[in-house]
Amino acid sequence: MSEVFLSKEDVAVLTGCKIRKAQVAELRRMGLHFYVNARGEAVVPRSAVEGKAKADKPKPAAGGWTPAVLS
Repeated sequence: MSEVFLSKEDVAVLTGCKIRKAQVAELRRMGLHFYVNARGEAVVPRSAVEGKAKADKPKPAAGGWTPAVLS
């Protein structure tokens, strides 16, 4: 079973930074979804880098009306 969150080492490799504050700044610049825990560490869900979150977008019913905002 794969882990839900990236490891500390994975976050360091992804951002190219070892310092927590710099990791958070780089993740924001990259536009990736992440959390900051109580220790100030960046916690990145694996789905943020694997792209699974966007694949789960619901599809409109065939022939039905969809508001432009959802397109």
